[in-house]
Amino acid sequence: MRTIDDLDVSGKRVLVRADLNVPLQDGRITDDGRIRASVPTIRALRDRGARVIVCAHLGRPKGEVRSEFSLAPVASRLAELLGSAVTFASDVVGDSAQAAALELEGGGVALLENLRFEPGETSKDDAERGAFADKLAALAELYVGDGFGAVHRRHASVYDVPKRLPHAAGGLIATEVGVLRRLTDDVERPYAVVLGGSKVSDKLGVIDNLLGKADRILIGGGMVFTFLKAQGHEVGKSLLEEDQLGTVRDYLRRAEETGVEFVLPVDVVAATAFAADADHSVVAADAIPADRLGLDIGPESGKLFASRLAGARTVFWNGPMGVFEMEPYAHGTRAVAQGLIDSGAFTVVGGGDSAAAVRQLGFDESAFSHISTGGGASLEYLEGETLPGLQALED
Repeated sequence: MRTIDDLDVSGKRVLVRADLNVPLQDGRITDDGRIRASVPTIRALRDRGARVIVCAHLGRPKGEVRSEFSLAPVASRLAELLGSAVTFASDVVGDSAQAAALELEGGGVALLENLRFEPGETSKDDAERGAFADKLAALAELYVGDGFGAVHRRHASVYDVPKRLPHAAGGLIATEVGVLRRLTDDVERPYAVVLGGSKVSDKLGVIDNLLGKADRILIGGGMVFTFLKAQGHEVGKSLLEEDQLGTVRDYLRRAEETGVEFVLPVDVVAATAFAADADHSVVAADAIPADRLGLDIGPESGKLFASRLAGARTVFWNGPMGVFEMEPYAHGTRAVAQGLIDSGAFTVVGGGDSAAAVRQLGFDESAFSHISTGGGASLEYLEGETLPGLQALED
């Protein structure tokens, strides 16, 4: 896979597919982590005299122009981080985008409007997607793929455009791939994996694949209640995927047969309702009251998880341990994050909610070896899937 160092970019129009899919609340960015992660590649190209045209998506507007999904706030924040002006095009491949691309001078940066305002970006029809890719590619002379959070999508800007232009990987993608290879091809053991989040079904592929590679797997978050139910325990009103109970029992059986250690919580924080001010208490994981729902792993589980991370040399973490956005249910996630830091291992935070939790809970990002910008892409890579965006850059 070529990198930007292999491209002669001076004076050239370079289309950079970035991942700027940040959370917005009332038009304000609440977490700019992905923008900051995109800056080094954009700055490197700018400083080498490229005419940089950045494209990205935000949310799921489903091919419609919707003001709440505009990248305008992102353009402003990007300009602040770059310390230089960013031209914002009010469309994706229309008159505004074409004018922005043509008028850029060497060292200039422009950002196109939300790619997903165009139906062709996400179309499953090759012809429709290809027609849009033609228009997008026509804006530039070179292509740089740097949106790791989107490389698992067969979208026009990720998969089709690099087939139409000389291309290379940006620094972010090169770094992400290097880190993931350390989790798959050259793992320093013991290798511990911490999985959380709401649903077992979201993690089926990665659990299946890691059963043959990890030394221990720690399970928290909403998905843990399906594991507890599979062991015959009462889970009350907690999140439960009944249709996954058989699969989970099979995972537990396979783990026992292969010597992979499954670590489940010994206590949970159970509340009367999904609310920060609801009555809540710590109960044993096998004694959740029928009228309560679990919203976090308990303090003893936090200590247990930290102890099982202490001897690891490699740790991958994807998914919070509880509803960390509400302070009463943030302690488990905080304990796991601190456990990663204290382990001294090579630690990878697998993007998405885990990365957001690290920032929201006030941890120093540099205390972790790597914080990924792409939760879904990271998981699919660990599942052994072929990622279309990486495949396109390798061609």
